[in-house]
Amino acid sequence: MNKTVKFTFSKNFILVAAGQIISLFGNQILRYALPLYLLNLTGSAAIFGTIQAAAFLPMLLLYPVGGIIADRFNKRNIMVILDFFTGILILLFCVLKGVTDIVPLAAVVMMILYGIQGAYQPAVKASVPVLVEAEHLMQANSVIDVISSLSSMAGPVMGGILFSISGLSPILYVSAVCFFASAVMEIFIHIPYDKKQREGSIFAAGFQDLKGSFRTMFHEETVLWKMSFVFASVNLFLTSLILVGLPIIITQHLSFPLDMANRLYGYAEGTLAAGNVLGGILAGVLSRKWKPSSVSPLIAGCALSVFTGGIALQLLKAPMFAYLALVTCCGLLMVLEALITVQIMSYLQLLTPSEQIGKVTACVLCICMCANPAGQFFYGMIFEKIGNDIYVPFYIAACVMFGIGFMNRHTFDKVGV
Repeated sequence: MNKTVKFTFSKNFILVAAGQIISLFGNQILRYALPLYLLNLTGSAAIFGTIQAAAFLPMLLLYPVGGIIADRFNKRNIMVILDFFTGILILLFCVLKGVTDIVPLAAVVMMILYGIQGAYQPAVKASVPVLVEAEHLMQANSVIDVISSLSSMAGPVMGGILFSISGLSPILYVSAVCFFASAVMEIFIHIPYDKKQREGSIFAAGFQDLKGSFRTMFHEETVLWKMSFVFASVNLFLTSLILVGLPIIITQHLSFPLDMANRLYGYAEGTLAAGNVLGGILAGVLSRKWKPSSVSPLIAGCALSVFTGGIALQLLKAPMFAYLALVTCCGLLMVLEALITVQIMSYLQLLTPSEQIGKVTACVLCICMCANPAGQFFYGMIFEKIGNDIYVPFYIAACVMFGIGFMNRHTFDKVGV
């Protein structure tokens, strides 16, 4: 009981979680508004999908770097510096957006934002095992996941309202304030830190760190890369479909007026985040009942949710009914994905040596996210060419994931935790 109280009311853990609320809210409101602004401006699904995909590339490149930095430097300082830098970046964007072409400028800013998150998130993930006991790890990860999802839920909803009323500028200012406030709050966090001595140049040390991480994944704990493959498949076939397909379908295919469509898309994003919140809560509440073997049925549930969304798009002719059914199916998908994410992160942290948590976490997440740019790029092209048959990608993605879930039904049995 004492351990539970310590976990629940640890000041440092609460500050990390609160910093996540504010920082991720600012990040989500901006990552919602900029792509939607470009989609409204250009009307091109291909441009929308391409920019979304390109924005992910810096995140993929910087995730392993962020993992190395998280294991070698003070995690609190990493979070503070990156939040301050992001706030300054947004203010610079406010100055430049009226004097240069907005499309390439927004694309560059999005790439930098995603890159910053790639360096930021490993520090957050690596701080959790340091601040809580092993027996509370799944609950702690569920708290972080729920808080992230709450920020994701509030961000698009508020972004949709502000964007439909006042355009892009208020969102930029709100986002900048969030990053500065988060940075100030994080200054007061204390995360235990042992400075590591470096042999040779920083590049040689980084290479050795990455080499050790991949050795752990592919030779010592091979289930780690197998988990990465399954999770990457979810990102490629399901998450990318929702990220690209949902705004395109709502704003271009359901016959809503543009202002109304923008608001409805914001509500849809909020519903997805609410699904993440519910999934995170369930993962924490039921943490002692979850078994590694439950991951495969959850993947099948994700596939079924997407398949049902395709049926709704094909059969329901009234735009609002189709919208409500699609958003409901996607919200259920987010619940199941949140359950999968919390479990995988907890198994990962338990299987990885403490001195390698930042690096291995970053490498696993990098592998998982490599699917996002490819998926978003191809789905953007598909929706550009597919015409009114917008339900077809949902059917194909669901069938593929059913097959992947079935083929990997015994993979998570080998976790042994």
